[in-house]
Amino acid sequence: MSSAEHSAHSTSRLCNFHITFFAIVLGLAGFTLSVQKAGGLLHALHPVSTVLLYLTVALFALVGVIYLYKGATCPGSVKKELNHPVKINFFPLVAKILLVLSVVMLERNMTASFYSWAVGTALQFIASIYVISEWIQHERFKIEQMTPGWFIPIVGSIIVPIAGVKHGYTELSWFFFSVGLIFWMILLVIVLYRMFFHAPIAERLMPTLFILFAPPAIGFIAYVRLTGGGLDSFGRILYYFSLFMFFLVLYQLPRLLKINFYLSWWAYSFPMAAKTLASFLMLSLVRDPFIGFMAWFELAFLTIIIAVLSVKTISAMSRGEICVED
Repeated sequence: MSSAEHSAHSTSRLCNFHITFFAIVLGLAGFTLSVQKAGGLLHALHPVSTVLLYLTVALFALVGVIYLYKGATCPGSVKKELNHPVKINFFPLVAKILLVLSVVMLERNMTASFYSWAVGTALQFIASIYVISEWIQHERFKIEQMTPGWFIPIVGSIIVPIAGVKHGYTELSWFFFSVGLIFWMILLVIVLYRMFFHAPIAERLMPTLFILFAPPAIGFIAYVRLTGGGLDSFGRILYYFSLFMFFLVLYQLPRLLKINFYLSWWAYSFPMAAKTLASFLMLSLVRDPFIGFMAWFELAFLTIIIAVLSVKTISAMSRGEICVED
């Protein structure tokens, strides 16, 4: 391959560095937080969570720098993703990563946690306004293009209170919680209608089914924080609905395991982390043996998911199957 051809190939790979790469970072951030919370019951996990935190931050910086370089080199490609009916929903992942890291840092560095939360909250607000405005215009969107991935721009709002309450922004946290929860219920009805009465979701987007149980799981965590750490009827409704949706999605697992590997497989990771975190929180509130079993089962399942996804991603990268045109 000549130098000109090599340069053209490198530019092509860069232009195909999709926004979905941030899903890898979000998955690792959720895994880091899950291991950290489990460390409260199993102290040997503390150093593991520290290593995972450094790895997540380093990967976040790397993916961020590459994507910014892509924006400078291939602005048309970024614009194309912003106009894409599915990929537009992945841009708020940056805000979600910052918000999850702000929760991780609560027990480590309150100052770093606050700045991560503040920037993440601002980006979440901007992203929500922008994406929802794009939905409203709906000139290029069709019902068949809708997947559970459309929850992504909204779920970030539900994450805001988890660290926001700790930083003293209770009313602002209620604002974001209200926006996220109401839009989640609206979108849930539309997504279920789409899946019940229209063509099946495309194979490469099937992993987004895991997102179905993420909003109520995160909503449960946020609601408990907002209401002072206790458990009431609404909190139970959120947790047990997420548990049912988890079982419903698990039933689809044999079908999901048959699809080819895509970066969209990382949609398995963060929802599973959210469900794990919700179960460990529920365990601290009710001390029920079944909840205890679910918490540790979900952490083990999440660990397997992260390990498999990491191996498959590295393997796909080595074969040149990543950063190619859709």
